Amino acid sequence: MNKNVNIDKTKEPATANVHALSHDGRGIASIDKKTTFIAGALPGETVAYRITQKHSSYNEAALLEVITPSAERVTPPCLHFGLCGGCSLQHMSMETQMQLKQQTLLDQLKHFGHVTPSTLLPPLSAATVGYRRKARLGAKFVIKKDKMLVGFREKASNYLADLEKCVVLHPEIGERFLLLRALIGSLDCLMHIPQIEIAVGDTDVALVFRHMETLSSGDKEKLIAFGKQHQFHIYLQPNAPLLIQKIWPEQTPERLSYTLPDYDLEFLFHPLDFTQINLDINRLMVKQAIELLALNAEETALDLYCGIGNFTLPIARQVKHVIGVEGSGEMVTRAEDNAKHNNINNADFYAANLQAPPTDAPWVNRSYDKILLDPPRTGAKEILPLFAKFAAKRIVYVSCNPATLARDAGELVNQYGYTLTHTGIINMFPHTSHIEAMAVFNKE
Repeated sequence: MNKNVNIDKTKEPATANVHALSHDGRGIASIDKKTTFIAGALPGETVAYRITQKHSSYNEAALLEVITPSAERVTPPCLHFGLCGGCSLQHMSMETQMQLKQQTLLDQLKHFGHVTPSTLLPPLSAATVGYRRKARLGAKFVIKKDKMLVGFREKASNYLADLEKCVVLHPEIGERFLLLRALIGSLDCLMHIPQIEIAVGDTDVALVFRHMETLSSGDKEKLIAFGKQHQFHIYLQPNAPLLIQKIWPEQTPERLSYTLPDYDLEFLFHPLDFTQINLDINRLMVKQAIELLALNAEETALDLYCGIGNFTLPIARQVKHVIGVEGSGEMVTRAEDNAKHNNINNADFYAANLQAPPTDAPWVNRSYDKILLDPPRTGAKEILPLFAKFAAKRIVYVSCNPATLARDAGELVNQYGYTLTHTGIINMFPHTSHIEAMAVFNKE
């Protein structure tokens, strides 16, 4: 059992040599023959630390000073690194970050799935700042500081950090934290706006203001004026069951858009729809998935957890017929609308709970040549028993959690006769410990 104890903060800090990295990017040192995790430390460094928590099998420590820095240590691009909890790896070179994530993926495939890929794919990477196009920003007026705060929580805390900007957010938003603080601080309801949802398309930016009380006409006018000045779409999100309302620009569709130029596709989406946060990486990821599927015009394909059709419609460009399946009926409607918007007629979509797969749905009782799946963090365990019936020759699995990918890979290989041929990381979330990956499974 883990046991936390009170730490004497008056005690002089000690020094340690860091010899490894944990999967979440913390430095590992052996102190008094006990594994100790030191956030912010890198292998090869000598650091000053102070123990913050003691457990039965390991300790945790705070980094106080880097005495001998690693060659892989870099200056963080964000002035708020260390305070803000949004990023944890900005002190590492990008090469080190990707090596850490790649090794974590391979370790988990081996330990949880008991599988090893034949081929390691080169990491997919693009811009490492200004990349994030979806986010939920907290907002709070702090009475003791007489200050409005907007942004992310402090590291290991529920308090909002005092942030002026965010370098990983798209600059249309990341450079405007102070303007957002001034805007909300000027409203009558400044105490009742807990968050702002951000969505950025190819050309437009949407701000969705969550509000716990009805807004005054003056507050609405200020939000509209802000939207006009900065060319933002402005939405209001009151308490349920009241509906989200777009208040600027008026009489325009509640949609943003992004494109996949390689496939001549444009996707329309609502600001609160799930879309990939990193558009440049999404384009590279879709292209790699399509190439790895090795599709041809006579094949049928299945896209599980299809969302708004991000993979389904590019697949449709390559095959005779594709079926997309998604748990949300609203997202299925969005995917169907996107198929029509792009004049695609060989894609059908179904709503189904993939955590409790149906047995009598039309899409279940047939075979497929190729399958793509992009499940949530919980993975695809419940749908895997149907893969024996689907009898696909190739599966491309996109994952945002290497642990559940590893578990499912073990099932596909050891229970259903597939071979894990390729895997690699996708640098969807630079400077964070989150890992996106892709794996390919073949069956003769």
